[in-house]
Amino acid sequence: MENMVLGAAFGKVFSELYETVKDVVMKNLEFDAILDRLKSTLEVLEPLIKDIQRANRELDRPEEEISSGLIEKMKKGASQVKEYSKLPRWKFISRFMYANELCKLEKDLIRFFQLEAQVMNWRNVLQILLGMKISRGWSSCAVPGHQRDFIVGFEVPLKELKMHLLKEELNMLVVTGPPGCGKTTLVKMLRDDEQIKGIYKDMSFVPISRNPNLQVIVEKLFHKATNQVPEFVSDEDAIDQLEQLLNQINGHVLLILDDAWSGSESLLEKFIKISKMPNCKILVTSRTAFTRLTLHTRTLANMRYVLNLQTRTDLFSGLGLQIVKSCGGFPLALEVVGRSLRGRSASVWLSRETKCSSGPIIDSEEEHLFVCLRQSIDFKDNEIIIQKCFMDLGLFPEDQKIPVAALIDMWLELYDLGPDVRAIKTLDDIAIRNLVSLLVIRKDASEVGRYCSEDFVLQHDVLRELAICQSSQKPIEQRERLIVDINENNLPKWWVEQGQQLPLSAQSLSISTDEKFLSMWSEILPLKVEILVLNFRTKNYTLPEFVAKMDRLKVLIVTNYGFSSAEVGNFQLLGSVPNLKRIRLEKVSIPSLCKTPVELKSLKKISLFMCHVGQAFKNCSIQITDAMPNLREINIDYCNDLVELPIGLCDIVTLQKFSVSNCHKLSALPEGIGKLVNLEVLMLRSCTALLELPQSIRSLHNLNILDISDCLSIIKLPEHIGELHNLKEFHMKGCLRLHNMPLPPSIVDLKELELVTCDEVIKAKFWEPIKKEFLTNLEIKVPEKDINLNFLL
Repeated sequence: MENMVLGAAFGKVFSELYETVKDVVMKNLEFDAILDRLKSTLEVLEPLIKDIQRANRELDRPEEEISSGLIEKMKKGASQVKEYSKLPRWKFISRFMYANELCKLEKDLIRFFQLEAQVMNWRNVLQILLGMKISRGWSSCAVPGHQRDFIVGFEVPLKELKMHLLKEELNMLVVTGPPGCGKTTLVKMLRDDEQIKGIYKDMSFVPISRNPNLQVIVEKLFHKATNQVPEFVSDEDAIDQLEQLLNQINGHVLLILDDAWSGSESLLEKFIKISKMPNCKILVTSRTAFTRLTLHTRTLANMRYVLNLQTRTDLFSGLGLQIVKSCGGFPLALEVVGRSLRGRSASVWLSRETKCSSGPIIDSEEEHLFVCLRQSIDFKDNEIIIQKCFMDLGLFPEDQKIPVAALIDMWLELYDLGPDVRAIKTLDDIAIRNLVSLLVIRKDASEVGRYCSEDFVLQHDVLRELAICQSSQKPIEQRERLIVDINENNLPKWWVEQGQQLPLSAQSLSISTDEKFLSMWSEILPLKVEILVLNFRTKNYTLPEFVAKMDRLKVLIVTNYGFSSAEVGNFQLLGSVPNLKRIRLEKVSIPSLCKTPVELKSLKKISLFMCHVGQAFKNCSIQITDAMPNLREINIDYCNDLVELPIGLCDIVTLQKFSVSNCHKLSALPEGIGKLVNLEVLMLRSCTALLELPQSIRSLHNLNILDISDCLSIIKLPEHIGELHNLKEFHMKGCLRLHNMPLPPSIVDLKELELVTCDEVIKAKFWEPIKKEFLTNLEIKVPEKDINLNFLL
């Protein structure tokens, strides 16, 4: 089928249709429900088109393809609207036929914006957000953008880098410099440079990390370009297939391999074949110069002093100047130190200046950076919780996104914050930038993690090294955090030789394995572990047997960083863990949860993110209420195979929060949901196929928050929704099909309702009259365009 793009053509035809409908509705004094409904639908859809087009322009990405059939339908629709408006009322058959066609057009438009257009916008948003420290979304190799409009000191290096990129004879470039000097920041700036964007139609950004795997790198590039990940029989096969992929791209390609460590020479040499392609250049950032690549690359000058401090000293007082100089010109150090001192008293600044002026003379640039950063996390006794949170970030792998929800789970259990969780407060004002700068844990426990299922933290690799270094000051058996990175099947020497005789004191244990790991575990004695973080890449993964010995384990976080869901075995071991309270599984296939029933008597919260759960609760030999009798919270996000919820969930009367988001095949909730009499929060965000809420929802008398935002297909609200007498917040933004459906009369009985979020149409049409006459204390908010549209695929 011929395709057209969501660009000028689509926008023009849509605008013509919209203007025609508006004109006809205005000129026809007699109310016509068909045209009025179509007008309301187009009113809602118009901003989405503008958002997608604007994002396409900002990101300079190819405009998205859609079926040209929709454009033809809109053209035809504009003509039909005019003809329909001219038909006299007595021509019932003709009017019916036209009305039927207009209804079909409306459904086609809604279906398009429920799926394709939302996906376009979400992918655009991902590219915008990947440059942020706190972000939304989970995939892409797009070049991350920087957050600031102007970065001091990078003008000259950027000009030099562009000059080399524009030289045809140079196909593989290496930007070198010590860690934290701004190499990644510099290459990110290429994304916003008009001259570079005009030449390179496709720019891909892939972190290499300390132990790079060529096939994984190529998988990321394929996933970005095609959303498919092929099988590779060897590294050579991966390079050959990548070459074929790049040959299909119309235009020049810039491939950025970020943060190559010493020892990556052999991997980079394999990319030389790609760099010789006429339409491709490769840009590598590295801490070190690669002597073996000198025949093929051009190493830029060392970028140690990328910030021109000599011309910017006027920005600081004498006190601040000494501290700035101590940062040695490292942008990372300046940023970290600046944030750690922001808003602090003069005495704190004086103390820091004293440390800076009396510090030892250090020859190594890298050690200089570490000393500077270490001073920034040297907190006082009343702030030691911040330092511990910083070190906890080292539990997660290099160059991977850290889910904010996982951090909250850890910290609530590790530090016994209880219901009043103000101990971690405005971390952005106190700690370094990458320590969850947006996260403020509130006093109201129901607010904790409400909207953070897609939030994540990105950690600079130098700061991760520092966190691990700070956690590794003591011998293995005495450390509070034990962080183990396993390459292939090479367990650490201390584990193999002393594992069964070495009792560990660690509260937190993190084990990261690569795609070659065969789950060949050796026994250790993790006697005091409360937090277990398992990170892996294999398609089949087995929980280690020693999990069954973790009597103090409270939080289990299992994350698959591969592209496809992984089968995880040995779940039955969790039945032997008496104090397990929180489980988070990501990108895991769990079809056999009920084949080997596990009783989790202490479990309070389970989170499933991008998991395959469609078969998880079928044919169970044990009731869910018997397996998890104390469950308080369920979060199910981006589980694309979830078609229906197990009926047994409705028997978990202990449940207080139930969240299902971005599950696009879920079309109905069980009628028995009304049995969840203790439910306080019900979130059903972006479940686009959900048609309605069960009538039994009227029985949820303890419900405080109801969120059906972006449930595009919901056609009506429950008739007796007014019986939710304790409802305080009702979020219904983006419910397109409710725009022309009056709210149930019982809505006026929601006397405790304090906040409603909705679209402008629903606000003006329904909620403002209700507020004026019945709920005078109600606050009605029209949210700004949410850049996170909660669509991933």
